[in-house]
Amino acid sequence: MILGVDPGTRKIGFAVLDEAGQTQDLGIEPIAEFGARVRSLMERWAFAAIAVGTGTNARALGGELAGLGVPVTYVDERETTLRARSLYFADHPPRGWRRLIPLGMQIPPRPIDDYAAVLIARRYLADGGNPGVLV
Repeated sequence: MILGVDPGTRKIGFAVLDEAGQTQDLGIEPIAEFGARVRSLMERWAFAAIAVGTGTNARALGGELAGLGVPVTYVDERETTLRARSLYFADHPPRGWRRLIPLGMQIPPRPIDDYAAVLIARRYLADGGNPGVLV
């Protein structure tokens, strides 16, 4: 299993993916609660790696995650927010009159940091499990 992490200034998106890139779990946590969430995820799954996006707050979060005994790798997260919108709408297609509006003109009704974390983890897997710098 791979844990993908999209760090931010107030909240952190996370996604648990299997080695085939299929999403097993995802969510968004406030920074203060993320450590407890990671520990509960580690009780449920054995992670081979943690892929942390290189955006805001990445170095500080990566340093904290490195103490968990799982290899932490930084992954380039360019364009993940834009692509996360498409991934969100693939999972949650608009209904009713909203289906008539082009997706490029719509904004998801909630934060999509968790979908960005899915893309970060998939990028890690696509790059052979070593796309960035180890912490």
